[in-house]
Amino acid sequence: MKFIKSVIQEMKLVTWPNAAETRRDTSTVIITSILFAAYFALVDWVILLVLKAFIF
Repeated sequence: MKFIKSVIQEMKLVTWPNAAETRRDTSTVIITSILFAAYFALVDWVILLVLKAFIF
């Protein structure tokens, strides 16, 4: 029981993000993920072109 009480007490001290902060952070994660996916797709495509030119 002591553990549960200390968890509840600690959770009361947590500063939770508001809706605007959550939207901003979620948008940042989504945009960053899309940019990384586009970057890796481009790099993959360039490597494929190089391999086709020299190997195939």
